[in-house]
Amino acid sequence: MSEAVALSRIPLDDYTALLGPAEIEELRALAKPLRGRSIEMINSTAVGGGVAEILNRLVPLAEELELNIKWDVMSGGEDFFDVTKGFHNALHGAPYHTSAKDFEIFLAYNEHNRATLPLDAEFVVVHDPQPCALIDGRPPGANHWVWRCHIDLSHPNRAVWDFLEPFVSRYDGAMFSSPEFSRQLPIPQYLFYPAIDPLSEKNCELEPEFIAQVLARYRIDPQRAILTQISRFDRLKDPVGVIRAYRIVKRYFDCQLVLAGGSASDDPEGAIVLKEVLREAGHDPDIRAIELPAWAPLEVNALQRASTIVIQKSLREGFGLTVSEALWKKKPVVASAVGGIPIQIIHRHTGLLAHSVEGTAYQIRYLLSHPEIAAKLGEHGHQHVKENFLITQKLKRYLTLFLTVARKP
Repeated sequence: MSEAVALSRIPLDDYTALLGPAEIEELRALAKPLRGRSIEMINSTAVGGGVAEILNRLVPLAEELELNIKWDVMSGGEDFFDVTKGFHNALHGAPYHTSAKDFEIFLAYNEHNRATLPLDAEFVVVHDPQPCALIDGRPPGANHWVWRCHIDLSHPNRAVWDFLEPFVSRYDGAMFSSPEFSRQLPIPQYLFYPAIDPLSEKNCELEPEFIAQVLARYRIDPQRAILTQISRFDRLKDPVGVIRAYRIVKRYFDCQLVLAGGSASDDPEGAIVLKEVLREAGHDPDIRAIELPAWAPLEVNALQRASTIVIQKSLREGFGLTVSEALWKKKPVVASAVGGIPIQIIHRHTGLLAHSVEGTAYQIRYLLSHPEIAAKLGEHGHQHVKENFLITQKLKRYLTLFLTVARKP
């Protein structure tokens, strides 16, 4: 793992008060047969995005359970990440003009990383499309390779998926965030939810004074309704659509809009989308477009906790961990019914789903008019996350997976 990234270490016993001792003991029991066995996690960015956040917490917990785990980040130039961003959008169903040159760039960087990464662990987990061709570097022997897909593959661009599928089919298994994302593959497929860490800086309880300081820093009025979307500045997150929904709500309620997000090192489009957002916002003094550093967990936490309603108006979404983050904080959430969001937002039980700009505005207006229902949704959402989307459950699934594949010849 890059020395520039300090892993977040919270002792496993600290989760006992939240989850109960039985949950922690189950993790220790599952890990016992795996002690000392080597695991390699590989992805394309050390900071920014949900995958890096999950690994930042998962790796230290696995180390505490005495697993020999390491996290490696593949290297790539701007040309590689331009290509893989195009692949990312195409796999979500966006139009894409295929180019032989793009495929050559993709393969060249994967070949370079095969020569520099160890790829020798007993269990190798490769995250998302960027490094999936590393399977060509699999050494002969008894190691087990699994591909973890964090994006929505329900309607992929045919040409891009046809290029990637032969690599994916050579893994020992594939993990998806929703049953709808699975593809017809000759290998076993597993359902793996992403997860948040309830004790991390992004999700822990905060002092009211700190929240007030963050609001003051960004000139947000705590006495008026605050609508917030926390996301990378990415067209698939539809920040421009959020502004348009806010403008509809603004006709009926005095409210403010906060669009806050950073960028990931493997996403070259962020600056362009931010300019589009600022152009759409115009000179509205009640719209705050905040470009946060790639790692600003306390600020994100404070903005979510200060929010009246949290929005996630994605056009496509692998899962959307910002939804789980808001639900954990007992916030009412209005989100698009796409990707893995409906797994988190059970309509009218843990939040409200929408299908358009107008629908998003309608659901926001409904919650602003019915604060008692908003509070009830927040309570149900918190419990739903506690039962399904915490990092400890994620770790348990990985331990079970490793035990399962290790038994296969």
